[in-house]
Amino acid sequence: MQRWQKKKKQLPLLALIFFVFIVFSILYNECNIRHIHGVQSEKDDNNHSHQSTVKIESLPKSTPPQNFTLPKKPPVGLDKFSKCSSTVPYSGRRAAWAVHTVESGGRRGAPEPEACDLFSGKWVFDNTSYPLYSESSCPYMSDQLACRKHGRTDLGYQFWRWQPHNCNLKRWNATEMWEKLRGKRLMFVGDSLNRGQWISMLCLLQSAIPADKQSITPNAELTIFTAENYNATVEFLWAPLLVESNSDDVVEHRLDERILRPDGILRHSSRWEHADILIFNSYLWWRQGSVKLLWSTEENAVCEEIDGVGGMELAMEAWADWVASHVDPLKKRVFFVTMSPTHQIKEEWEPGSQGNCYDEKLPISDEKYWGTGSNLPTMQMVHKVLNRLGSKVSVLNITQLSEYRKDGHPTIYRKFWEPLSAEKIADPASYSDCIHWCLPGVPDVWNEFLFHFL
Repeated sequence: MQRWQKKKKQLPLLALIFFVFIVFSILYNECNIRHIHGVQSEKDDNNHSHQSTVKIESLPKSTPPQNFTLPKKPPVGLDKFSKCSSTVPYSGRRAAWAVHTVESGGRRGAPEPEACDLFSGKWVFDNTSYPLYSESSCPYMSDQLACRKHGRTDLGYQFWRWQPHNCNLKRWNATEMWEKLRGKRLMFVGDSLNRGQWISMLCLLQSAIPADKQSITPNAELTIFTAENYNATVEFLWAPLLVESNSDDVVEHRLDERILRPDGILRHSSRWEHADILIFNSYLWWRQGSVKLLWSTEENAVCEEIDGVGGMELAMEAWADWVASHVDPLKKRVFFVTMSPTHQIKEEWEPGSQGNCYDEKLPISDEKYWGTGSNLPTMQMVHKVLNRLGSKVSVLNITQLSEYRKDGHPTIYRKFWEPLSAEKIADPASYSDCIHWCLPGVPDVWNEFLFHFL
């Protein structure tokens, strides 16, 4: 009993010594941490440094060592007034997520057997079933795409139906499509080609909704069509480069210097993340020369210059990272629309001739035709990125079938927002639009694919 009481008296003393030791260790480490951060902050301020660099030593052996950077504060948002203070060659830097891989799964797509490729086929003239709507009956038609309104008299471009080899594309039904969309948000995200597909979708759908049950917000970065009786929306988000850029203004985006943040996805993803069905595209804006990269950690506006395909790959990697980390294919459907081809060089389909798509009235019949308006290195890069995502993304491979439709562009039959000189008017091919598509027309078929897959 006495021995027990003696030990009992010694225990508080031992506990006190242990407690003092722990407190001393914590204070010592805290001082060291503060000292290290204080020295680094002072060094950054004295050198006007724009970033703190953390070197990762434990990267996989197959990945070369990289320096990942942590921003000191959120970057200033890019807008049409943003400029580069100077430009240096691209350093080869990639955002942190570029080293991560996403396990590849089966592609979620068409329900047909593998023997049937819906994207391989031919165009069949069908003036009984097509067009699926009339240009004048669609209140949401764009003057950029309303070819008949702006003087086009050869209307054959409206009557072509896509016929896959060995199978059939599901016939469009507006009411059935609305049932698929009931209670959901369908959003197109991309450039003016994707906006054209969105307008096509509105024209295909709006006749099934009573006039007093449909509404649309004013033209903005995000434009929303609402169908009240289905509690559904069909939306378009202007994001031509997918990542943040100085061209994100929906009206004033024709700038001499194109600047983007290759690691800046939040501006746009915060808008699209709550949509149930997403349709993305990106291509033509990367075909206009080099672009400037302004990383989020760069505070002195020093840009890196890179060619268009390289810039697109960085943007696609940022987009793919978002998809990989945010998309459950059982809850959210994501589609990527491949390149929309242009028809700028008539000699490619008619050797020895000059001009472009102006005055073309028939599709190309050669199923092996492939023009320079569809860039193969770009397509290969996109395939590589999409393949990483497996079943998280379904591909609308509209490139080959749209290659045949040299007759489907507005050419001179659209509204031009800049006055045309007498010299240009005298030479229609010089200002023909061989990029966008007349409606009704080719983008309606792209939406038939979407209907089929949903």
